[in-house]
Amino acid sequence: MQKTEKSRAVKFDRYGGIDELKVVEVDRPVPGKREVLVRIKAAGINPGEAAIREGKMAKQWPATFPSGEGSDLAGTVEEVGSAVVEIVVGDEVIGFTDNRESHADFVVVPADHLTPRPAQVPWAQAGALFVVGTTAYAAIKAVDVKQGDTVVVTGAAGGVGSVAVQLARNAGATVIGVASEPHHRWLTDHGIIPISYEEGVSERIRQAANGKVDAFIDTHGDGYVDMAIDMGVSPDRIDTIIDFPAAKKYKVRTAGNAEGAKAEVLAELAGLIVAGKLEIPIARAYHLTEVRDAYQELEKHHTLGKIVLVP
Repeated sequence: MQKTEKSRAVKFDRYGGIDELKVVEVDRPVPGKREVLVRIKAAGINPGEAAIREGKMAKQWPATFPSGEGSDLAGTVEEVGSAVVEIVVGDEVIGFTDNRESHADFVVVPADHLTPRPAQVPWAQAGALFVVGTTAYAAIKAVDVKQGDTVVVTGAAGGVGSVAVQLARNAGATVIGVASEPHHRWLTDHGIIPISYEEGVSERIRQAANGKVDAFIDTHGDGYVDMAIDMGVSPDRIDTIIDFPAAKKYKVRTAGNAEGAKAEVLAELAGLIVAGKLEIPIARAYHLTEVRDAYQELEKHHTLGKIVLVP
């Protein structure tokens, strides 16, 4: 196979809306000395990627045009660098890229960003695991969830929230999940107490918690950090991945993907899936060429779990 073989990748040439996304032909990447070339089987999409493309995060993470997209990935190893010994061609892997390149046929990844994919972990869940899994993992650690706690998670049926509620349950907590009503059945089936967003949510949370909330994880924004403070939750047991002004105001935690982004964490999460203790709900899989449709679905904010791209 020639290194000049063409492949496809999602790109955008300027900040803007979904229409800026296009699938273009590119040279197949070539791995460096300590890198691995992965043929993508599934790659999750995330709200943060939409925000980057829209230019909303240009100060924190400026794009270099033409820019690619995507961090999550799962696939098969096609080629390894000369210094890579722990991974071989044909291995099935779960991993991540720091270079916004996984929405493609092939991606080059540092070897230490990969972990083996257990056969019991479906490709779609494997390819959607990184951002939501490591973010939820870090949030749970940040608020020190433990046996007997009562924990509230907002956006409990979203990508991060749906993982966080399960990890909190695994830790032995009573978990209250704030989510839209169509997703309450899924929450109940996973041992979570569902609460709707409608007016009176604070009082319904207090009732479900018997008046005492020990920890609070906010993946939704829109005043929930203020609510947690009003409920008497200690700031060091509140984590938000979205409401940074409130985090600064109250000095609450903002642990997320950056704190959990390790192959070892991915391996631990994959092990929980194998053990039947974690599910990554997949709302829908879109073909790579349907990337615009995938982001239109994502930006409705009504999906249960993750949307993934497949070849």
